[in-house]
Amino acid sequence: MDRSELAPLIDHTVLGPETTPADVRAVLDDAREHGMNACIPPYAVELAAEYAPNVSLATVVGFPHGQHAPDVKRREGVTAWQDGADELDVVVNIGRLRAGDDEAVEAELAELVAAVPIPVKVILETALLSDAEKRRACEAARAADAAMVKTSTGFASVASEKQRANGEAVSAGATIDDVELMSEFLPVKASGGIGSYDEAVAMLEAGAERIGASSGVEILEGALE
Repeated sequence: MDRSELAPLIDHTVLGPETTPADVRAVLDDAREHGMNACIPPYAVELAAEYAPNVSLATVVGFPHGQHAPDVKRREGVTAWQDGADELDVVVNIGRLRAGDDEAVEAELAELVAAVPIPVKVILETALLSDAEKRRACEAARAADAAMVKTSTGFASVASEKQRANGEAVSAGATIDDVELMSEFLPVKASGGIGSYDEAVAMLEAGAERIGASSGVEILEGALE
């Protein structure tokens, strides 16, 4: 896959808690130069739409834990769309999913999908879910008419008891197994820990249709021109 084919499949991302307007503009510059999309914090959507009107913009809703009240998520999504977002990535309510309240999970997602005329991707945070829970989350996203499901926020972590005792954490992002599972339900955005061309292509070959990464430029540098 050459750079021109791969670039439109990448959401070049900056979502850290210290993200400044300058950081957002730098990501937009990269996205514009290389033909990528951009995924940015909600506060910066209006800025981004004015600064780089030709870059496709995604932003996040209920980020990063998904535990906002449903009406807050809906209003956050509507505001982002009105500010210029082209796509929304919403974090599923893992607590409700774990409690078996699938109807509430679906209803919350459906309310957001119905409120905006742009695609909504549902972030599962796969590192925190069993395979059965992933399937139920995907089913809820599909029933809510979401456009895609997404693996991770990039902020969850899992750690063994020994690692926790040592203050260590292991980041958990996209995996081949999760992409294969999720692609049975909806198109997949693989996100979390993807930092190279080979890793990105492996996710696409597993069934992903979009890559979310803060290393978009580095990924493209590994591709043929």
